[in-house]
Amino acid sequence: MAHSESSTGKNLFLRGLICIVIGLIIWFSPIPAGVNVTAWHLLAIFAATIAGFILQPLPIGATAVIACTALVLFHVLKPGEALAGFSNTTIWLIVSAFMFAEGFIKTGLGKRIAYKLLSRFGSSTLRVAYVMSAADFIIAPFTPSNTARGGGIIFPIVRSICSAIGSEPGQEQNKRTGAFLIFSAYCAVITSACIFLTGASNNALAASLSQTLFHVTISWTDWFLACIVPGIILSIFTPWLLYKLINPELKATPKTRQLAIDNLKEMGPMSTAEKILCVIFIAALLLWATSCIHGINSAFIALLGLSAMLVTRILTWDDVLNQKGAWDVLMWMGVLVNMAAYLAKLGLMKALAVHISSNMCNISWLMMLIILSIIYVYLHYALASNSAHIMALFGAFSTILIAAGATALGVLIIFGVLANSCSFLTHYGCGVTPIFFGAGYMPQGQWWKIGFIVSTLHIIVWLAIGLPWMNLIGFFK
Repeated sequence: MAHSESSTGKNLFLRGLICIVIGLIIWFSPIPAGVNVTAWHLLAIFAATIAGFILQPLPIGATAVIACTALVLFHVLKPGEALAGFSNTTIWLIVSAFMFAEGFIKTGLGKRIAYKLLSRFGSSTLRVAYVMSAADFIIAPFTPSNTARGGGIIFPIVRSICSAIGSEPGQEQNKRTGAFLIFSAYCAVITSACIFLTGASNNALAASLSQTLFHVTISWTDWFLACIVPGIILSIFTPWLLYKLINPELKATPKTRQLAIDNLKEMGPMSTAEKILCVIFIAALLLWATSCIHGINSAFIALLGLSAMLVTRILTWDDVLNQKGAWDVLMWMGVLVNMAAYLAKLGLMKALAVHISSNMCNISWLMMLIILSIIYVYLHYALASNSAHIMALFGAFSTILIAAGATALGVLIIFGVLANSCSFLTHYGCGVTPIFFGAGYMPQGQWWKIGFIVSTLHIIVWLAIGLPWMNLIGFFK
């Protein structure tokens, strides 16, 4: 045990050392023409921070605290400038949405929605897959954590269904049926994350970087309108494709409906808290959808919903304080987005765009988008976090396309979405993936094989259908 702990400590130390070396190499490298010293030193700390987020010698929140401190200690930014990122409204939108997720879990409303759908439509294996997809779609706008939504609501239900139909990991009986239900539910979680800005915290990171780096505001409605058509197509086609690929032994699952009915009986009548949360949930959706009319910022609509939950005692202040995921996101995203903002303010992004434009080959931006999208997705084999993917690649890839003449809004949404689509590639693709993979219904080789197919399907749909759709509604004009 002591040897194992010592080995782990050395490994983490080595990872931390690599991050520091990356920062030092950039810090002391010759500064390119057109870039000032402050911007270059900020880039050094920024790059070291991203390396820290990817290699994780420390939790990413701790890495962000160290980076923020370094900015001031090394006289790169003033104290007020280093802390300015915590006023970013998109970050507060995600923090508030985390609280909605807690409300769905605490009241049981998320499970009730899923069981209600299953009790009506869960008579076959394929229908169960579609029901879980529909349940996740309903819950996703208010659960910006795939881990909270997938691990806290969807996975326990689908795992119970597997047991009810006699499918257990490590056993041959109905093995493919369990594998199909588990992987299909996982795909539903990731696809819903693509559709809603508040469906995943990395979406908010993409939106924040869009504002700070390119001065492009992506509203909740913009993201939803751009993604709903290709997202619905993927939601419909993916379970059918998995059904054909995995070929579950059981086609009919009458026990699923009975399981759902039994669980609904156990839950009892809908509680007052659930009813109130439904009203708040619908009101927030309507306010987000009509933001162009009333002009209320999306973050403050979410904060209004949080206020309503606190006033009605659906959540207590202790519940808010205990939402570690929300405060962790606030910390690391506030620091990272702020550094990106100052890289833009100090002219580094402009210098990069000028350099890329001057070296651009005579390739249309559309062809470049297709090529870069494919590279962007499959580079995720080297990453274990969607947020790390955004941090490492989003700004650079977007800069190349925008410099080539592509409309910024469409490009930024596409790259934001594809940072979710790449999650399928590995069994460590994002935070929630190990939960579904760890159920033990599918070996690693099969997971990677089917994940590659599903990720490729996403690329095809987002480019072949998503791009024309976004062009039709004016996002590429």
